[in-house]
Amino acid sequence: MEYIFHVIYLLCIYIMLVLSANLTTGMANLLTMCQAAFYGIGAYVGTLFLFQFNFSFLLIALIVMLVTGLSSLIISYASVKLKGDYFVLATMGFQLIVYTIIYNWTEVTHGTYGIAGIPGFNLAFGLVSIDGIYPNLILILIITAAVIWFLNRLKTSPYGRLLKAIRTDGTIVESFGRNTAGVKIWAFALSSAIAGLAGALYASYVGYIDPTSFPLKESIFILCALFIGGIGNIEGPICGAAFVILLPEILRWVGLPESMAAEIRQIIYGVALVLIMIFHPQGIKGKIVMK
Repeated sequence: MEYIFHVIYLLCIYIMLVLSANLTTGMANLLTMCQAAFYGIGAYVGTLFLFQFNFSFLLIALIVMLVTGLSSLIISYASVKLKGDYFVLATMGFQLIVYTIIYNWTEVTHGTYGIAGIPGFNLAFGLVSIDGIYPNLILILIITAAVIWFLNRLKTSPYGRLLKAIRTDGTIVESFGRNTAGVKIWAFALSSAIAGLAGALYASYVGYIDPTSFPLKESIFILCALFIGGIGNIEGPICGAAFVILLPEILRWVGLPESMAAEIRQIIYGVALVLIMIFHPQGIKGKIVMK
C-alpha cells in the first residue's frame, strides 16, 4: 500500500510541474526548457530553510515561491521579447546555468554528494510535524487540488482571457495598448513559483536531493508530458502527467523477464508515445481548449 501512496505522491508532484509548464507554454505561448531549473531552485531553497530555520510549511512555501518567482525575472526580462527558437535557447541556457551552479557550489549544495537527511515540514513551528507517507500524502493532495483550482480560476479570469488573446495574436493585443511582455513575465513568474513549490515538497518527502534530479532532460520530460496530455487546458497536463508516471509503473507488473525487463519497458513506453503523437497529435485531451 505504501508503494501505491508513493506513486500517487510522485504523480501529484508531476501534475504540479506539468501544469506550471502549461501556464507558460500552453497559455502564454512561451516554450520553455528550464522548468527543471525552477524545480531544483525550489528544492534547494526549501531544504536550506528546513535545515537552518524552524519555519512552518506555509512560511517556507511562500519563501520558496517568492525566490523562484524572482529568479524567473532573470530570464524573463532578458528574453521574453525574443521570438521562437531564440527564446527556447535562452531558457535552455538558464537551465544549464542553474544546473552548473547546483553541481559546483559545493559549500551550499554539496555538489554531487547531494544533501541527505532533509527533515519533514511542520505546520506550526515544530508543534505538528509532517512525517511519514500518510501525512505527506494528505499535504500533497491538498496542495495539488489547490493548484488545480487556482489555475482553473485563472484560466477563466480576465488575465486568463488576455493570455488567450496574446496566444492567438499578440500583435493585435499590442495594438490595443496592452503590455504583452509584462503579461508574459507574470505568467513566467507564476509558473516558476509553482514549480519551485513542487521542488520543496519533493525534497522534504524524499529526504535527499542532488543535481541529477534537475538536469535538462527533466525539463524535456516535463514538456513531453505536457504535449502528450494536450496544452492550453487543465485536463491535458493532468492526463499527461498520469501517462508518463503511471505507464512505467504498470509495466513493472506485466511479468516481463528480469534480464530484459527494463529494456522492454522502455520500448513499450516509447512505442506508446509514438502512437499518441501519430494518432492524437493534439494530445490525449485533443484540441486546445481555452474557455
